[in-house]
Amino acid sequence: MNSPLETISEPRAKCSLIAQGYAQGACETRTSEGKTAPACAVTLRRVGGAWQRVIRSIHLSRPEHYLSIYQSGCNHHCRKCHSAEFSKCVNGDWISTDDLAELAAQYAQHITVWEPRERATMWHATDLCRGCGACVLYGKRGALCPGVLDSQQVVFSPQGFGPARNIVAFTGGDLACRAEFYAEATRKIKARSPNLWVLLETNGYGLTPTNLDLLAEAGLDAFWLDLKAYDEAVYRALCGTTNEWILRAPEEIVRRGMVVEVLTLYLPGWVETDQIARLARLVAQTDPNIPFTLLAFFPAYRLQEVRRPTVEEMLTAYEACVAAGLRHLKLGNCGVFTRTEADWERLLTTVGASALG
Repeated sequence: MNSPLETISEPRAKCSLIAQGYAQGACETRTSEGKTAPACAVTLRRVGGAWQRVIRSIHLSRPEHYLSIYQSGCNHHCRKCHSAEFSKCVNGDWISTDDLAELAAQYAQHITVWEPRERATMWHATDLCRGCGACVLYGKRGALCPGVLDSQQVVFSPQGFGPARNIVAFTGGDLACRAEFYAEATRKIKARSPNLWVLLETNGYGLTPTNLDLLAEAGLDAFWLDLKAYDEAVYRALCGTTNEWILRAPEEIVRRGMVVEVLTLYLPGWVETDQIARLARLVAQTDPNIPFTLLAFFPAYRLQEVRRPTVEEMLTAYEACVAAGLRHLKLGNCGVFTRTEADWERLLTTVGASALG
């Protein structure tokens, strides 16, 4: 791994989105000196013929049950960001694509569940394990356990119990606009560990046709696409960018043969049932079988004053997604909006345990 003070051997490129005819993102990132610069200028560089990225941490994450690479620097500035301390600030160490391939190869030695490519998603994780750890700690399954795994397949990681699936994911900050980094990392990871799937958790802003072509050619397998709002004005107020081409991303990903799952957040006063239903229809029109997670918002960053959604609101939005034609739908962050035993009973009776992410 290289020191942050190492001399950069190749000049940084200009904004790749502008070069492709798109608008630059809301990518201002604060440095340790208190200055701001585009994320790609201060968290991405090329040294000695290989890309390097500022990485905050790398570990087996829950409830996703895969190896997550938490990146510093992002092309969005979301009011609801849960990782602003490293996505909007330079925070971490320089890690090269060769380092990432080595760390992925080490992780591959500890896989306990081998998934097929179509299950290279966050959405499928709770089909296997809900992370309670009861089978390991008490020798019996938890109340909501799917009953799929043996306790020997459940291991402990910094975020709790669960399996280790054969997926490596880029998360945290998002520089999909610099697809060449992810393409190089994907090629190197797969050269060392061909049985690992590579997933990119993304806001979709960098998923231009040119970038998607590059990522498909490199062998990137899957996207966790965070559709933050349907209304363009709301999206710009919430994230600092347009969502014009983001809304075309599901169709563009599917057309290139890559796996996609979609996430959207019920955000009271910002993104409620009307917008969520339109996002659900957009996804269903591409493919009604695309996995879709409806998450509950909890106060964070610049939206500390916004309340959490209620059970009624989440179930109404869920029903709207079903009506839109989605066939694989889950509710997430259920502990955020279920405050009583009666809430949980209503949730289980209405949607069933399998629909709880």
